[in-house]
Amino acid sequence: MSTINKTDKIFVAGHRGLVGSAIVRNLESKGYKNIITRTHSELDLKEQQAVRDFFAKEKPDVVVLAAAKVGGINANNKYPAEFAYENMQIQCNVIHCAHLNGVKKLLFLGSTCIYPRLAPQPIPEGALLTGPLEETNEAYAIAKISGLKMCQFYKREYGDDFISCMPTNLYGPWDNYDLLGSHVMPAMIRKFHEAKASGSETVELWGTGSALREFLYVDDMADACVFLLENYSGEQHVNIGTGVEVTIRELAETVKDIVGFKGRIVWNPDMPDGTPRKLTDVTRLHALGWHHKVELKEGVKLAYEWFKDNADIARM
Repeated sequence: MSTINKTDKIFVAGHRGLVGSAIVRNLESKGYKNIITRTHSELDLKEQQAVRDFFAKEKPDVVVLAAAKVGGINANNKYPAEFAYENMQIQCNVIHCAHLNGVKKLLFLGSTCIYPRLAPQPIPEGALLTGPLEETNEAYAIAKISGLKMCQFYKREYGDDFISCMPTNLYGPWDNYDLLGSHVMPAMIRKFHEAKASGSETVELWGTGSALREFLYVDDMADACVFLLENYSGEQHVNIGTGVEVTIRELAETVKDIVGFKGRIVWNPDMPDGTPRKLTDVTRLHALGWHHKVELKEGVKLAYEWFKDNADIARM
């Protein structure tokens, strides 16, 4: 197993996003100071030659691949070609260049949407590729499966210490609050907040509210990622989650209460629910010694406070 050191040069790809920014915060809090980042305008990870030049010049010791094209059901449904192409380009370029330049440790971040639509619940890592995917995010899921398989293949063929983790639904600072592309939690926070501010009597939410989901505060996710960088080198990808689930209806009531919206929720059953249930089996992660700290209600409060304080710079 490759040991990462406080002096290592660590490249965090996607440092401005929900995931990458949290990982940078966690690394810095643990004393890792030699962190390098690039904005999209400085380095387009889809451009092979640009990525090759970057790695050849900077020679990072450690890479965290948190850069991705992401979005909710609406965006995934509408732009499947872009979700497949852009994510595969990013992954292929970064993982291969990490190999060519002798990166000693790479962490690839996927998503639990890689699992079959009707996977056993809670979903163990071994459920991968055992059934059809959820159609509404199939393109993104296939891209992420390709990325984790690449890490396994480079480890198998070359001995590269490239590992993968699959976080559950995330939320927190620097989330995407654009209603056309956001996930369920930030969409609810924004909708309830704006309805409260405008004095609206109702808020419309998609689906029936019956789908079951698991939510992980993003700073917990980042802590798990750094824990894996420091303690794990297995070929098997690792789920990151809480092992606790709620219905979307229960989540809506929680967010509504914390935001302080007094009106009514109107469910639109003509819009999709997505996968009926998605709970991760975190037995492997717990066995390694990591557990989440932030429970849902506390996490929603933290996320809403951040949203209120940063509405002018949040992705809206």
